[in-house]
Amino acid sequence: MIEKSKLFNNIYQSLITPILKKDTGIDAEYLTNISLSLLTFSSKYRHWPLVENILKNLNYEFCVVDKRLHQNLCGIDFCNPIGLAAGFDKNGNAANIWRDFGFGFAEIGTVTKYAQDGNPKPRLFRLAEEEAALNRMGFNNNGAENLVENFLKQGIDFKKNRSNNCLGINFGKSKITSLSKATEDYLTSLKLLIPYCDYAAINISSPNTEGLRKLQEPTLLKELLREIKKLKNCPPLFIKIAPDLNFKDIQDICQLIIDEKIDGIIATNTSLDRLGLEKRKIKQTGLMLSQENGGLSGKPLQHKANQIIKYIHEIDKNITLIGVGGIDSPESAWERICSGASLVQIYTGWIYKGPKLVPDILNGLIKQLNTYQLSNIGEAVGSNLKWIK
Repeated sequence: MIEKSKLFNNIYQSLITPILKKDTGIDAEYLTNISLSLLTFSSKYRHWPLVENILKNLNYEFCVVDKRLHQNLCGIDFCNPIGLAAGFDKNGNAANIWRDFGFGFAEIGTVTKYAQDGNPKPRLFRLAEEEAALNRMGFNNNGAENLVENFLKQGIDFKKNRSNNCLGINFGKSKITSLSKATEDYLTSLKLLIPYCDYAAINISSPNTEGLRKLQEPTLLKELLREIKKLKNCPPLFIKIAPDLNFKDIQDICQLIIDEKIDGIIATNTSLDRLGLEKRKIKQTGLMLSQENGGLSGKPLQHKANQIIKYIHEIDKNITLIGVGGIDSPESAWERICSGASLVQIYTGWIYKGPKLVPDILNGLIKQLNTYQLSNIGEAVGSNLKWIK
């Protein structure tokens, strides 16, 4: 009999991992949607006896509890520093169950004011050998009003029943909205969804919505942030930036964050840089990566994303940082934290390594805390401590 503590991971390794070892085969987006359908059902009907029992076993297998992993950042309690990055649960369909996979928090979205289909398919590609992905999804989602409905259907309330269910929401600009009206677009979504999120991530860095990255320009960003901060009950704000900014641009954004008293930065989004993989062919299209549109994520982004975290932390240690990009192991999570990230997010690495990645990372962090005799994970943030085997 399979041990309960390994059941779900063994199922994943048997059914899903073989698919992920090849670029071709089952379409990456189709596979994601199948997975989300199962998760959606489980989240909506989590109190049905059979579903409740499955989720209880999931929780037992993947959750790691240790008070040293807890942090209070920006007034938010995070039971551990590992989060699900935005982009997987765009419509919040599984918002009620991410804690059962061991996550300390989950970021829903990207959500836009208007429902939109996103870019033409195919738009999500596996790069199996590199444990990477190329996506040009284009903020496909059902819109802000639908996200509210999904939260209500799952019984999610900001003020009740939120124990260990920390949710951020990632906000983007609708494709049909001009850059000159971007602020109003963001504000409409935020007004609807503030009651359901612990923090708001302002996405100004996706490479897949034309013109969006122009909002990283300090003048436009200042206007946007000032209007958002005027909102009633405005939650803590995090700005999600691109990995393709030069250090001068990053420095300007950091100064703006400091001046406007914004809570933090999420670094980084996917990259337009092909990171040495320019000649790598996408088998489904026959084109090289240098010829394809879209953002690159996963392991190739690891070093670049870590350097940006380190650079921002050196500018101002009071900026709360969420590190994302290429984190796929306990070692890479520890490195990002010791470079300055208080929290880290995973997505592509989680897909390739499977759900066991979350407890593996958390147990790895605990081992390092024991080795260095640290009383809390916060003591490791920006410490530059090396991973000790």
